[in-house]
Amino acid sequence: MRLNDRLVGLIRDGLPAGVTIGVALSGGGDSTALLHLCLTAGFAVEAVTVDHRLRPESAAEAAAVGDWCRALGVRHEVRVWEHGAVSGNLMDAARRARMGLICDWAKARGIGVVALGHTRDDQAETVLMGLARAAGIGGLSGMRREFDQGGVRVHRPLLAAGREELREWLRGRGTPWLDDPTNENERFTRVKARKALAALAPLGITAERLAEVAGHLASVQEALAVQVAAAAAFVEERAGALRFGAGPWAAPAEVQRQVVVQALRWLTGADYAPRAAEVERLIGALAAGRDATLAGCRARNGWLMREPRAVGGPVLVGAIWDGRWLVEGPQAEVWALGAEGLRQVPDWRKAGLPREVLLVTPGVWEGERLLAAPSAGLSAGWRVRLQRPFTFSR
Repeated sequence: MRLNDRLVGLIRDGLPAGVTIGVALSGGGDSTALLHLCLTAGFAVEAVTVDHRLRPESAAEAAAVGDWCRALGVRHEVRVWEHGAVSGNLMDAARRARMGLICDWAKARGIGVVALGHTRDDQAETVLMGLARAAGIGGLSGMRREFDQGGVRVHRPLLAAGREELREWLRGRGTPWLDDPTNENERFTRVKARKALAALAPLGITAERLAEVAGHLASVQEALAVQVAAAAAFVEERAGALRFGAGPWAAPAEVQRQVVVQALRWLTGADYAPRAAEVERLIGALAAGRDATLAGCRARNGWLMREPRAVGGPVLVGAIWDGRWLVEGPQAEVWALGAEGLRQVPDWRKAGLPREVLLVTPGVWEGERLLAAPSAGLSAGWRVRLQRPFTFSR
């Protein structure tokens, strides 16, 4: 099959017909090919470029991408990541910011479907990085072909295409693209994985092979999800904490791991699981009713809850506290109930919840005076609810 027909076929099979597609367009070879393939396949498209402001050239590059779009008759917008010094994992922070800005743009434009230009090579690199973390099946299954993010359906229609294939297609059309020097910077894990993949090719460990393995594991993960859902039925949410029954510990080890990983991610909002050995340590503690901490969470007596020192700082009523809680009522400050707050609720035991669980629920404060602790039975006109319902994904 001719390269053009194959790539256009991937786009037509990978995106829904009859809707405007929002293309995340960095100007690199992958996203540039995605834009042109969508147009070739007959889709109505709009494009957005995120300027991360991580390199001096980024604004000029975003403007150049806008010029290309105007020449094609494609509506284009630039969204800027406004940030100061970025601590921790720079690439992860940039990825989170990029997805947030892209989805905000799509919703503002009334676009329900966004396409990303990830390729088979990206899939293979993701698997290698999962191996480095000793990830389980979920972490080795690669990137999902489609998922929901902030009310937008995100598709990756080019996961079966190679990075070099897309560049060959662009060269054949005389279409330019931008090369980001960050993609050669070995400070970043993905760049190291890319170079490692090239070194592994003589052994037959290629992007094609690793992407194929990811596909096989994704099928296994789909079947395993049924067992995870069954085991998760023994996990009860109360006051934002999770109480584990005996059911999960009778399941196979990988099912236990996935239940606990999903519990951790629900509690913290994290995109990634902790390292496998650390999760295994936490599983042992939960199953035995011992104390343990991991990733801002605490296990005690079969409960898994937020760790007091990890919860969010003060916010005003009406804002989201600790990434999960919305407090509604008269204006005041919200922060953790804590030991001092619990001392101001004489009847807290009537709530039927462990002290450790209540300590990390929202308290409504006026200075040092507690006004309300709804989870502990002191509502006083304030209400609390979780913004992220407790669910286990399938």
